[in-house]
Amino acid sequence: MTEKYPYDLILFDLDGTLIETAPEIADAVNDTLQRFDLPPVTQQQVNDWIGHGTRTLLIQALAEVGHTTVEAVQAADNFPQIEAAFGVHYEQRCGTRSHLYPHVRETLQALRAEGVKLVVMTNKEGRYTQVVLDAHQMAPLFDRVISGDTLPVKKPNPAGIFDCLKQFSVSSERTLFVGDSSIDVATARNANVTVWALPYGYNMGEAIESCHPDRVISDLSALTAGLVSAV
Repeated sequence: MTEKYPYDLILFDLDGTLIETAPEIADAVNDTLQRFDLPPVTQQQVNDWIGHGTRTLLIQALAEVGHTTVEAVQAADNFPQIEAAFGVHYEQRCGTRSHLYPHVRETLQALRAEGVKLVVMTNKEGRYTQVVLDAHQMAPLFDRVISGDTLPVKKPNPAGIFDCLKQFSVSSERTLFVGDSSIDVATARNANVTVWALPYGYNMGEAIESCHPDRVISDLSALTAGLVSAV
């Protein structure tokens, strides 16, 4: 790895950072709602709910259409059945309407070729994370995948970052987190690592600049600038 490149480890959020997944998540949610004779939710609602994991998103959707609370949804006798149905629908929908954002694949390939360790750190449950990565042939590009249920805690808890620092013997000063939401910025801040943010993802309806990341980048090609200058 070039000594001029400032990072040895880069962690990435998944939904809204590497892959545009919101359309097919909305499809799966509405497939599930229709199955139980419930009204649909909008794409914008789904966009604004993304960030805390797919299970939480489903609960928020059910609370919205049922005009009730998330606590009532979780306590409902039929919630396990609804959650299981959603799992089937989402696995069927994965890869049908999602796509990589510009410059994602080539940027990851360039960083990997340079020896930078690459990690996905998402709050999406592991079985869905794997399906999404496989649908886009992305899994081989990463040295580790941390999903919302990989560890006992999830973002914005920094445990996943700390675990990677230890696993790859990298200092926090040589680590970068790249995401698209206030959750990602908070996660990086909690681990005392640099955080760059993308403006095109899902930040619960708020502009990413309001989260005050260290840098806002237009797309992932900004990550290879150090590699180009070092050639």
